Amino acid sequence: MTQILKLDGVDFVRGDRQILTDINLTIDTGQRWVLIGPNGAGKTTVLNMCGAHIHPTRGRVFVLGHQLGRVDMRTLRESIGHVNPRHPLRRPLSPRQVIYTGATGTTDVMMHWEAPLWVVERTDALIEQLGLTHVEGATWPTLSQGERGRTLIARALLAQPSLLLLDEPTTGLDVAAREQFLTTLDSLHADNPDMATVVVTHHLEEIPTSTTHAALISGGRLLAAGPVANVLTSQLVSQCFSYPITIGHSHGRWHARAGQPQT
Repeated sequence: MTQILKLDGVDFVRGDRQILTDINLTIDTGQRWVLIGPNGAGKTTVLNMCGAHIHPTRGRVFVLGHQLGRVDMRTLRESIGHVNPRHPLRRPLSPRQVIYTGATGTTDVMMHWEAPLWVVERTDALIEQLGLTHVEGATWPTLSQGERGRTLIARALLAQPSLLLLDEPTTGLDVAAREQFLTTLDSLHADNPDMATVVVTHHLEEIPTSTTHAALISGGRLLAAGPVANVLTSQLVSQCFSYPITIGHSHGRWHARAGQPQT
């Protein structure tokens, strides 16, 4: 396996606040990780570091073989797919235009920029693959949350990245849209077996069935990391959330309920 991500003894400090402490995590080709923890645990900070958006205060971060601080961050980000449901779009672009911005790593279509043929053809394929054909004539403000989510996945996949990062991608979705979105992720994993993914969430019901590994983070520290079945235990998840939680797994999906497991 090829190493895609490595966080080595990483601390992150913002102002006088310690956000992350001694994070050690390695992700290899084709692994599908979920990063779980309570609100404010540091999950998004870890994801932003993996996406080459911020540097560690201490320690080393390697992304796609490049150490942060010794590489052009913007160029590196062109090889990373990053899905943020809070995508800061300021103009009413069409889904196609939003997908095009994945080629330039921007949030808006660059002035005087014309999409090359490969971008047009790849966008055509992604629009069909992700079920967006029926909204091609729409604009961002009129799309549903599910349609926006699929558009952002298409944008992230445009450059065929080796790494796909998803920050709470089912935020704002109803149950039907959430299930459709998770099915889409599982299909992407099947179609792109070498692509590594990291999904951030604090809801176990939102974990794709294709997930292979999990990491628990609490208070800016990594509590556990490894194969998903070894990490998502009632004991470890309860410790992570500082609350008694019983974890279950059936038909490929995880679920949680309050209280200790029955003996």
